[in-house]
Amino acid sequence: MQSATLASVNNVKLEQRDCLCGELDESCIDREVRLCGWVQRRRDHGGVIFIDLRDRGGLLQVVFDPDRAEQFAMAETVRNEYVLQVTGKVRLRPEGTRNPDLPTGAIELLGLEITVLNSADPLPFQVDDAETSEAVRLRYRYLDLRSERMQRNLRLRHRLVRALRRYLDEQDFVEMETPVLTRSTPEGARDYLVPSRVHPGQFFALPQSPQLFKQLLMVSGFERYYQVARCFRDEDLRADRQPEFTQLDIEMSFVNEVDIMAIMENMMREVFSSALAIELPEPLPKITYAEAIRRFGTDRPDLRIPLELVDVADLMRQVEFKVFAGPASTPGSRVAMLRVPGGAALSRQQIDSYTELVKQFGAGGLAYIKVNNISDGIGGLQSPILKFLPDAVVSQLLERSGVEDGDLLFFGADRARVVNDALGALRIRLGHDLSLVAPGWQPLWVVEFPLLEEDPTTGRWNALHHPFTSPHPEDIALLETDPGAVRSRAYDLVLNGTEIGGGSIRIHQSAVQQQVFAALGLDPAQAQARFGFLLDALRYGAPPHGGIAFGIDRIVSMAAGEDSIRDVIAFPKTQKASCLLTEAPGDVDSDQLRELGLRRGSGQGAGGATAG
Repeated sequence: MQSATLASVNNVKLEQRDCLCGELDESCIDREVRLCGWVQRRRDHGGVIFIDLRDRGGLLQVVFDPDRAEQFAMAETVRNEYVLQVTGKVRLRPEGTRNPDLPTGAIELLGLEITVLNSADPLPFQVDDAETSEAVRLRYRYLDLRSERMQRNLRLRHRLVRALRRYLDEQDFVEMETPVLTRSTPEGARDYLVPSRVHPGQFFALPQSPQLFKQLLMVSGFERYYQVARCFRDEDLRADRQPEFTQLDIEMSFVNEVDIMAIMENMMREVFSSALAIELPEPLPKITYAEAIRRFGTDRPDLRIPLELVDVADLMRQVEFKVFAGPASTPGSRVAMLRVPGGAALSRQQIDSYTELVKQFGAGGLAYIKVNNISDGIGGLQSPILKFLPDAVVSQLLERSGVEDGDLLFFGADRARVVNDALGALRIRLGHDLSLVAPGWQPLWVVEFPLLEEDPTTGRWNALHHPFTSPHPEDIALLETDPGAVRSRAYDLVLNGTEIGGGSIRIHQSAVQQQVFAALGLDPAQAQARFGFLLDALRYGAPPHGGIAFGIDRIVSMAAGEDSIRDVIAFPKTQKASCLLTEAPGDVDSDQLRELGLRRGSGQGAGGATAG
């Protein structure tokens, strides 16, 4: 038997059971043990009853013979998911009945005693039924969590978090908690607001992140902080978003970007190896935001896919075809092509489906050239746009792309954002459709993001990350003259096309923070009203500092091979931000609203309320 048994833990003798099902092996033959668990399955074969008993340690077959009449009769009554206590003797399974796919498949337990600790009603679904709808699984989440898949996912999550904590503890980080009830501050998403009974008409906000508090901890002299933090954002949901989620939050003093990325890179390499059995490359590649957009159309490129965008605006300026010539000559626009190896074999129907894909991102269409035989010149090409392009331009396009026989070129020409989004999404779709995705894990750092981005509707500047990110020292003067050109000291860690972590060097000087607030349209009075506590703190000897946060839910879902983070969270919300298990959010009674100084709005249901 493995060394760790329940009976020996902390020298405390446990009466209910003395080991786990998965702890038993051939070394335990003839040993009498007492187990507790759930009935995975009950089978009646030729007068012998077999019960597969499941606990957190694994699965074990228990056999009840009819010669022990009382126990046999009790075993006949049990059904799936009954909770049992079983005492029995470990023995080898007969030859020909062993299960090599089960860790305990060489042995079984001869049942001597059986006690039903609790019965179970007929289940609304079978625990390991992969066809059960997500709505039913979430309604009965406590049953769904009994499945092997969910047990595996959540134990994987535990191992990951434990490994992260272990690494940070060894690196002299201090785990600290920050408030959950705090002040509403603009951080990019809508806040969840909590009305105050003690201060009628005023509200707390649930934290979108511990950002400001961890900066204040650096001002406080702790220098190295971390927290496995619960965060809340009232935003539209998708597979990788939840209204409440968990992130690993980290902050350090007296560091620069290189320092933080080096420490975090080593942490991820060690944690992925020890907890997930995933070996990451060393060192991790690093590219700028501008390069990522130019080559891949996105700031979170999937390096497993070899396809890249190539700029051709300089070639298209000389053509008369306005679809290309217009964007090629217009500031803020882009003309790019995407080479698809073997793409000439794509059918018209397939090309039409890709056209519909890019239209979702605002593109007007999708031009293409099929390269059937490059040695035949123009005659070896097939495309509806060839008649609009001079032969010399076509030759230059072919040369720049590096195409070979059987390849295809897709083109995008529009506003730069439309082209980047459309061809970036097309690149991903083609990679998967054409089996071009390399196996393994491809992380990279993306650095030097723009500090600000312009809202096309209002013309106002918004922080690309958050308003506390430090501008590049060389670009501070541009905050007043050319805000869009200001680079930030931000960095993201991207894994297989998914951002798993992001951070930055923070502003540690009050004057610079005021400059950034001004660029965001906040005058000194507004800045003081919203962030006065931070501005004050920066004036009292704030050290240079920076940090990063990792999305634990995203990392675990990727490691587990799940498409949705809901499948690595014990009790997630639906895409409509509701809990099917507890039926939250729910109604509150009028007395509760009255205590909070709230009243129901006109036309609202029982749960709707407004400030009184």
